[in-house]
Amino acid sequence: MGARILAVDDEEGILRVLKRALEREGNAVDTVSDPGKLLDGTVNPDLYDLIILDVMMPGIDGFTLLGKLRDRIDCPVLFLTAKTSEEDLMKGFGLGADDYIRKPFGIGELRARVQAHIRREKREKKHAVTVGEVRFYLQEKRIEYGADTVPVTAGEYEICEYLALHHGQVFSREQIYERVFGYDGESDDSAITEHVKNIRAKFRKIGLAPIETVWGIGYKWKA
Repeated sequence: MGARILAVDDEEGILRVLKRALEREGNAVDTVSDPGKLLDGTVNPDLYDLIILDVMMPGIDGFTLLGKLRDRIDCPVLFLTAKTSEEDLMKGFGLGADDYIRKPFGIGELRARVQAHIRREKREKKHAVTVGEVRFYLQEKRIEYGADTVPVTAGEYEICEYLALHHGQVFSREQIYERVFGYDGESDDSAITEHVKNIRAKFRKIGLAPIETVWGIGYKWKA
């Protein structure tokens, strides 16, 4: 499965080139010609694995846009620019850019740089992470699926986050209980069974069944 990439540039021709080139690598690419849409709620930048930003755009330039977004996004950001002075490069890196792609660019270089950042992206997620189609807001302890917020309790959220961030791995009730409630919790691991039952009921209402029982062992979040 490829990465989800957002390309932001006021030139439609460049956006078409970026989309065509990167989708051939198996990625899903969305394009935006109006950078203001990332600030007014029209486009949610949290949903992407990598963002490509043009530096010189009318209304709001790439530097200013990244300055407004960096505190809420964790993904790599690559600037697309013809400005190659050391001062400009240092400014971009200081704002949290991960790399530059210089205009005019070659398709091979573009693909190589993008795929390299996606492969080695291992920074700790501090704000939000998407597992499958479920979005976890790590600081707010909130779960979303599309436009729906899943109304989980604090304990249910911790169980979901733990399983989802280790999706595909199987954990026993004891392991889940110790991770979520600690060794000195006031209940026992049988409480996990009830929590999972409640979580499943809430996800079922939005048509999802992400937690799978592995009989005789425990539970896992479906990969």
